Amino acid sequence: MNQKPSSAFIAASWVALFAGILAFNIGLWNAEMMLNEKGYYFTVLMYGLFSAISLQKSVRDQLEGIPVTNIYYGLSWFSTILAIVLLTVGLWNATLSLSEKGFYAMSFLLSLFAAIAVQKNTRDSKTEDVKQPLN
Repeated sequence: MNQKPSSAFIAASWVALFAGILAFNIGLWNAEMMLNEKGYYFTVLMYGLFSAISLQKSVRDQLEGIPVTNIYYGLSWFSTILAIVLLTVGLWNATLSLSEKGFYAMSFLLSLFAAIAVQKNTRDSKTEDVKQPLN
């Protein structure tokens, strides 16, 4: 039973995505760390967002009977887990206060979750548009 998501849920998903990404990047901008460290965390965020969207797509494709190769499905899971592990290792070894580490972890996870929700909403909206008869 696929329904088109409500406008409120679509808006909330986009707001959560932008809030997570914006908060993470503002934190990086204001952080007192070397530029290469900032680049590491930014790259992990972008990699995490891409891998989460890829994972959501491959899981959804399988549920809908669209063929997904096992290697792509496995790489999607591996990439998402790897992004989380890379952030965890980076924060574990960082010389940041615990509150800063928590801030980065939570904004990262919010961004990943929101990216999955936005991808789901986009796909559900597109699927519902295709089902609508042309008048």
